Amino acid sequence: MGGKLPFEQLLKKDPSAPCTGQFYMINHHKDRRNTSIRRGPPPRQVPAAENPPWRLQRILAQSGLASRRKAEDLIRQGRVIVDGRVVTQLGLKIIPSEHRIEVDGRLLASPESKAYYLFNKPKGVLSTLQDPQGRPTIKDFLSQSRIKERLFPVGRLDWDAEGLMLLTNDGEMAQTLQHPRFQVPKTYRVKIRGIPSLDSLRRLQAGIRLPIGKKHQADWEMVKTGIDRSWLLITIREGEKHQVKNMLAAIGHPVITLKRVALGPLTLGRLAPGEMRSLTTQEIQALKGQDPTFPTY
Repeated sequence: MGGKLPFEQLLKKDPSAPCTGQFYMINHHKDRRNTSIRRGPPPRQVPAAENPPWRLQRILAQSGLASRRKAEDLIRQGRVIVDGRVVTQLGLKIIPSEHRIEVDGRLLASPESKAYYLFNKPKGVLSTLQDPQGRPTIKDFLSQSRIKERLFPVGRLDWDAEGLMLLTNDGEMAQTLQHPRFQVPKTYRVKIRGIPSLDSLRRLQAGIRLPIGKKHQADWEMVKTGIDRSWLLITIREGEKHQVKNMLAAIGHPVITLKRVALGPLTLGRLAPGEMRSLTTQEIQALKGQDPTFPTY
């Protein structure tokens, strides 16, 4: 097929998706910020499907430039140019590899192969890529991993919390996993003060109105109890800041420790704190199953 097609014309091709890559596990030592790397079997990665025509706002979101909603705003504001023409209306479908896309005068980079990694965030590490105060962040682990893709964390975990975090360069998937509309479950193993009564736990399921004014619900499972401590599994489907801590404090049982053990179909398993691994093809497909609009490869 020769020549460049006008951007109004649609060209359909069948995507191919070979799986390539490398697998890294990073050990984090509590007393120091240095990390060591172990190389394991190659990961299964899913390259971006560039061949089918996509909506322009989706292409911008997949590039990691902005969320889908913000990408739509960029288009409406006339800040996106395709093949030299300003686009202001939503709905245009193009093939990224066949057209020149500019945003604010800068050429949009070609989409990277999509990469998905599971990371066990240790306590005392910020779930961000940078910190003005120089505290340890997820970027410290990524910098030592030799992973080529530019990854970012999906969602957040408090500085004093630990557990499962998804690292990816798939902006669209990240938006879906965090959007309340999709009700993606997040499960935490928590240790709390005291032993809650059955009535108190039922309040979690019925819904508790937090200081921000919205009522939040949570499923629970009692794991074990001690003299003055209890261990529970708490599952929520939204993800407001400090939601689990605030809900348990509201029933009179403050959280002592908190660890995320599951996100949608992903589970932490035996991944040690500070280690990361690539997702399997099955896990990626299961994640995409959280939103039926995701393409399957």
